[in-house]
Amino acid sequence: MTQGNGMKEGVSPPTPQTQGRRKRFWALAAARPAEGGFSVELDGRGIRLPGGTPLCVTSRALAGAIADEWAHAGGEKGGDFTPDDLPLTRIAGTMIERVAPDPAAQVSALLHYVDGELLCYRADYPALLCARQKAEWDPQLAWLHARYGIDMAVTQGIMPLSQSQAVHVAWRSILEKTDNPTLAALGVMVPAMKSIVLGLAVVTGALSAAKAAEIASVDERTQMEIWGRDDRQEESLRLAAVEVTDASRFLRLCHMA
Repeated sequence: MTQGNGMKEGVSPPTPQTQGRRKRFWALAAARPAEGGFSVELDGRGIRLPGGTPLCVTSRALAGAIADEWAHAGGEKGGDFTPDDLPLTRIAGTMIERVAPDPAAQVSALLHYVDGELLCYRADYPALLCARQKAEWDPQLAWLHARYGIDMAVTQGIMPLSQSQAVHVAWRSILEKTDNPTLAALGVMVPAMKSIVLGLAVVTGALSAAKAAEIASVDERTQMEIWGRDDRQEESLRLAAVEVTDASRFLRLCHMA
């Protein structure tokens, strides 16, 4: 590891791609004031991200929460942990090393979800699912239209739907005005729910993370009600809800002092 700007040698966290469990190598984790904000130290050494950048955030609250997840990961020195134990660290790392240097790339990635917007693809059977989609999804599209003037087309079936150029322009305008913490949070929420509309509703406070995840899972929950429980499906829905909650918490902490 390199040293710079008077910082102590850093320690690198596991990346999201790391497979399997790892051994906790630190005893103490703590947030500390640093140049440009607040860093997190493990046994007195600052954390460096996979690209070598020091993990430094402007919010004391976020730094404290990141330190707390490192303090609990693995239980104690020598314990086992995985990257899943460090969700705030992962999102912060994405914000610092990917979003901040090139916000336009994150905007473009999110815009890919406009044509694939979950709420715009409706079933034509069974009747129960059709009714639930209408009841749960129509109000969200109505909210989008009322607040942002965006009128997204809706289709039945699985054939690809291309939204109008006006819709894409409107979404780009929204995202290009969005700050880096919010873009990072949306980068987690939108893929988890397959919905840029629900992601926007959460980051603007129109929906809670839990409610948005529930709305996004109408199809799966209804199918299980009709055909029976599916343990794998339930676990997948649970993990998606956790991701949305983690991203929402990250954003809330970012905007705290």
